[in-house]
Amino acid sequence: MFRRLSVLRVSKMRSISTLLQSKALVNGSWIEASNKDTFAVCNPANGEVIGKVPNMGVEDAQLAINAAKQAYESKEWRSLTAKDRSNLLKKWHKLIEANTQEIAEIMTAESGKPINESKGEVLYGNAFVEWFAEEARRIYGEVVPSGTANREVIVMKQPIGVAALITPWNFPLAMITRKAGAALAAGCTVVVKPSEDTPLTALAVAKLAEDAGIPKGVINVITTNKAAPIGALFCQSPDVRGISFTGSTQVGKLLFRDSAQGIKRVCLELGGNAPFIVFDSANVEKAVDGAMASKFRNCGQTCVSANRFFVQEGVYDKFVTQLKQRVEALKIGDGKSCDVQIGPLINQMQFDKVSGFVEDARSKKANIIVGGKGLSDLGSLFYAPTIVTDVPATAQLYTEEVFGPVVSIIKFKDEAEAVHKANDTQRGLAGYFYSENLQQVFRVAKRLEVGMVGVNEGIISAPEAPFGGVKESGVGREGSHHGIDDYVDIKYICMGNLKYD
Repeated sequence: MFRRLSVLRVSKMRSISTLLQSKALVNGSWIEASNKDTFAVCNPANGEVIGKVPNMGVEDAQLAINAAKQAYESKEWRSLTAKDRSNLLKKWHKLIEANTQEIAEIMTAESGKPINESKGEVLYGNAFVEWFAEEARRIYGEVVPSGTANREVIVMKQPIGVAALITPWNFPLAMITRKAGAALAAGCTVVVKPSEDTPLTALAVAKLAEDAGIPKGVINVITTNKAAPIGALFCQSPDVRGISFTGSTQVGKLLFRDSAQGIKRVCLELGGNAPFIVFDSANVEKAVDGAMASKFRNCGQTCVSANRFFVQEGVYDKFVTQLKQRVEALKIGDGKSCDVQIGPLINQMQFDKVSGFVEDARSKKANIIVGGKGLSDLGSLFYAPTIVTDVPATAQLYTEEVFGPVVSIIKFKDEAEAVHKANDTQRGLAGYFYSENLQQVFRVAKRLEVGMVGVNEGIISAPEAPFGGVKESGVGREGSHHGIDDYVDIKYICMGNLKYD
């Protein structure tokens, strides 16, 4: 069945020592928490402590906000031209590129992500720095033809000010660069609050930003395992003009509500419940390839992972058989090994959630054809890649985002049934379907109630494309030229009483 690889002990290798930070970055200084408190960052593959970072509180977060505000208003940042900001982002990009291996090792150690996936994330996340370095010089205004003589209508875009960026553990580099790249390109300054599970990657990337010459206070990173009070501060502070959050829908709703008092700019990239539809007209081999890519990247812990697999009757048996073979061949173990494809889940809470969802499906007469259990011989957070068929609509696997290596498969009869079931959720981040019927491709792509659609493709995110959802999966877009929008205000200037005679 599964190929299991022994869990290797993680040592603090020489290659990561230069970027492995133990302090937070505020106003250009590497500091401890004001109360000297720290918390440990552990490797989910074996529980070993990788390092300790400051456990900062509201007072420390306020210092970071103050630093970001001061940096925004200073001549060193506000007066920079778009070309100057672009050049700084390009230097940051080059440094991240040059340190890909070191960053990937840190990422794998703290997240459990296989090393090849970590390297891939560094390249992917760094592409956003490069993209927004280029976009910095393309934040265009307008001159609008006036309806009144002797008057000109001018529209310009200006940075909103300080932006708070709250990022998750599953993509500890890319979720920072996708937000900070856009904010800095627009001329904003930022306070980053990374996940308590993966703060070391954030600190490493911030160190490289400092090395690139980005002025002090422009990027601040605070580390804490007390997220709620700091999130509340971001929402309440009049000096924070925008909040960008990637994470659960539940937390996103709280931030959205609490930001209403200050009418802040809010960008939310929240949970999904992505459908993956395989029609009779599909190329089944390609559909299986796409399913593996979409579902098992980062052990299924991505917001755009396929969650509910709807497979049409005519290809159902063929698809399930081929998928089962591919799943059973997955290599599971410590992500440090280059041939590992599946690492551990991030923490005990996530492990309990995944195993609980599978047990719920089992209790409701779903059929578990492979996996369905923890792999305690590898470590306490390893869960076997799992396929569940005959999943009832009442099962948690059907109604909620599993965020783990579990495929739930539902058989359907016709296109109308598949689209109806795919849209029968309050989440609408991503959706996927496979079909070789051109008419069907356009019909289904338009009818799926999601922000992003993969047609005959399982990996869809790219810096050039807008990333975001509909319904309860969020507001705003990241990446693409639209990614700048949440960090700029549009100002209209009316020039009157002009003499052209």
